[in-house]
Amino acid sequence: MAARRISLFLSRSFTSASSPLLSKGVNPIRVRGISRYSTATALEDPITPPVKVNHTQLLIDGKFVDSASGKTFPTLDPRTGDAIAHVAEGDAEDINRAVTAARKAFDEGPWPKLTAYERSKVLLRFADLIEKHNDEIAALETWDNGKPYEQAANVEVPMVVRLMRYYAGWADKIHGLTAPADGPYHVQTLHEPIGVAGQIIPWNFPLLMFAWKVGPALACGNTIVLKTAEQTPLSAIYAAKLLHEAGLPEGVINVVSGFGPTAGTALASHMEVDKLAFTGSTDTGKIVLELAAKSNLKPVTLELGGKSPFIICEDADVDKAVELAHFALFFNQGQCCCAGSRTYVHEKVYDEFLEKATALAKKRSVGDPFKSGIQQGPQIDTEQFEKILRYIRSGVDSGATLETGGERLGAKGYYIQPTVFSNVKDDMLIAKEEIFGPVQSILKYKNLDEVIRRSNATRYGLAAGVFTHNIDTANTLSRALRVGTVWVNCFDVFDAAIPFGGYKMSGQGREKGIYSLSNYLQVKAVVTPLNNPAWL
Repeated sequence: MAARRISLFLSRSFTSASSPLLSKGVNPIRVRGISRYSTATALEDPITPPVKVNHTQLLIDGKFVDSASGKTFPTLDPRTGDAIAHVAEGDAEDINRAVTAARKAFDEGPWPKLTAYERSKVLLRFADLIEKHNDEIAALETWDNGKPYEQAANVEVPMVVRLMRYYAGWADKIHGLTAPADGPYHVQTLHEPIGVAGQIIPWNFPLLMFAWKVGPALACGNTIVLKTAEQTPLSAIYAAKLLHEAGLPEGVINVVSGFGPTAGTALASHMEVDKLAFTGSTDTGKIVLELAAKSNLKPVTLELGGKSPFIICEDADVDKAVELAHFALFFNQGQCCCAGSRTYVHEKVYDEFLEKATALAKKRSVGDPFKSGIQQGPQIDTEQFEKILRYIRSGVDSGATLETGGERLGAKGYYIQPTVFSNVKDDMLIAKEEIFGPVQSILKYKNLDEVIRRSNATRYGLAAGVFTHNIDTANTLSRALRVGTVWVNCFDVFDAAIPFGGYKMSGQGREKGIYSLSNYLQVKAVVTPLNNPAWL
């Protein structure tokens, strides 16, 4: 699969359905001096997902087991807030059991001792199984997370297949070098697996983040203890089961569902974990890094938050820029670390852009993510839902103009209207902090020097978007912006070979591509004297 934009406008449909909006109440509020009516919308009864939850236990040493405490916790349907299933709640004792299994599998088991070609064949079989069970996995992801089924089935699951095949291809191409020395010595470097990798994945893209972390770790010959997000444990458990079906030896991957203060802390602190990878918020990333340092100084890679600028230049095709900026912000309910959440628009096209951006947000289809044509499902949970609404209220209170949206949608579930703010200033919370929701903040600028300075005036540095027809402008912005990814006249183009990660407090290290392999390898130098060498 070639590099592609993750698009919400997908051709493959899951099921036909009528509009998700049955009835509309009215609640007049005053915006920009005119009366508008927010939707107090009742959503239809949710569709019954076409999948059963068969695995809710922990996966330790190749077996599904209950937690040591016997505790479980509910994983919720964001469409309703009701429980989908009760999942085993792992804690420190379960992490210790999982690490023990992973350590044994690394030190004694066959996985790191297999030929690289044999490891690649397991990953290829796993990719085939993911592809075979595409629809079932996508349904689990949608049910547990709330993302549109068409997005999960047509884009995200195929991306997992692509990524696993990519790393299967790398497995037998990882090798060291020979190096010259100033003397009669033979010098070679060995690239060896780092050992037991602890991995903590987030809830916004649970299946993709599983693949981003597991793929390179396994290709390099490591063993894994993976903690799922407590909001979305189901797809990772299912995928790990398929890995065993593909022939992965027992103990090589262990999956523990649980909460950050218990299972997450235990994993980050564990003395027998050799490397840690974390994706999540910047504040939690700081805690993870501190725990790792205080334990055994294990190396850590972090993929954290963002407040990415999306820069619309004065020469832009406004219609295309509106569509792209809309996608950059609203994709995945706005729950993207790299979302283009600060939309900087040149003053010459600002008014036209604002009018069209507001109109497009009003047309966005929101509803049950299992329905065909739905672009936006619910937010992940009540905590995130309330957080987004607080940010919206802060935007109004700080003087930004609410152009559309701003309220919950329906009386059940975690749906929020697509929201657009204009007249946003850089010192407002909605322009400074990561909202992680469907809230577009549109800011005006005058020239390149100004927008570069303002774009970089943030603690984050994950990504940026640039929309221009001028190659010199594109080159200037690409080099001046202090971010890990710059998308020029596109956004959210992801491929297995494209590295992803941030500057500043958006993290450290890179995921995907060749760069991620170094996260899971140690480099060893081997020096041997040469007796009577023919040459040096």
